[in-house]
Amino acid sequence: MLFHSGCAVVASTVAANGHSTKALRRDRQPSNDLFALIEAHKAAYAAFGKAVHKKGSHSRDHIEAGREEERALLAICAYRAVKQGDRLAKARYLLEIEARGELDLPEHMQALLRSTMWKT
Repeated sequence: MLFHSGCAVVASTVAANGHSTKALRRDRQPSNDLFALIEAHKAAYAAFGKAVHKKGSHSRDHIEAGREEERALLAICAYRAVKQGDRLAKARYLLEIEARGELDLPEHMQALLRSTMWKT
């Protein structure tokens, strides 16, 4: 009970400062940077699918589209998600990718692990 009471006191004190409610909401929302990375990956993934299924396309088209999709996915893996909203959005999106069996390269894991390390 003391823990919950303490949280209530802290929350009410922070709320009394005026800006905390907005700050909490902002913290829970994904940043524009992460949103842009996810949208770029979705577009690259769609382009890769089109390249693979397009009649008359060449293997070099598939390879280049696949590389672009891979770069976009690695950018998400490497993104340093500091805010709660970024962490949740990144994790949810990458779990979707992993469920499709596409988060499978050593580079993915290396980028994910590096993104959790703080620079000092």
